[in-house]
Amino acid sequence: MGKAVTPKEPPQRTGRDFGGRRGGGAATRIFEIRRRKRFAEAARMANFAVLMVLLFGVLGLVVIPQATGSQTYTVPTNSMAPTYSAGTFLVVKPAALSQLKYGDVVTYQPAPDSPEVLTHRVVGFGALQDGERTLVTKGDSANANDPEPVRARQIKGKPLYAIPLVGYLTSAVGDADRELWMKLAVAGLIGQCLLLIVLGVRRRRRGG
Repeated sequence: MGKAVTPKEPPQRTGRDFGGRRGGGAATRIFEIRRRKRFAEAARMANFAVLMVLLFGVLGLVVIPQATGSQTYTVPTNSMAPTYSAGTFLVVKPAALSQLKYGDVVTYQPAPDSPEVLTHRVVGFGALQDGERTLVTKGDSANANDPEPVRARQIKGKPLYAIPLVGYLTSAVGDADRELWMKLAVAGLIGQCLLLIVLGVRRRRRGG
């Protein structure tokens, strides 16, 4: 009687057998390629996010104020909350008293010899004894009108737009150093654009 023949088990495929080289087969290489693609995509998204932050920062803090002849201020208190809370960055475009109407928000200088400004809402109009027209103002969160009327020469303008919390940053930088920091932001924007271009060129070369 012949001997029973036990079938041989197929040889186990190693990384060298399956992939052609030691250290992992096709599945490992596919996993590594996918991991690199995910990492590259995450890096591109992060670069794009930084680019957008720099772009909007330069536009909102420098370009638009200069293009419109506006001045920038930081809201120091919550007298206009919730419309403009403390730390809000305000871009104020010049406006004459004749251009203001009831309900507008106005930025004005309470004292001519002080750099301090207030930003309150117009709640009425008045006139001095000589007939000069004035504004009656009030903070949105205040219980009473401002004690002194606002004259035309005190008016700085009306807010064009506001950016919450950014005023804390600009106040920390200080007016003297703000121009320097803005130049650095522009340089960062240019550098980020160049980085994205270089990464795009490298990606196309690898794909080719």
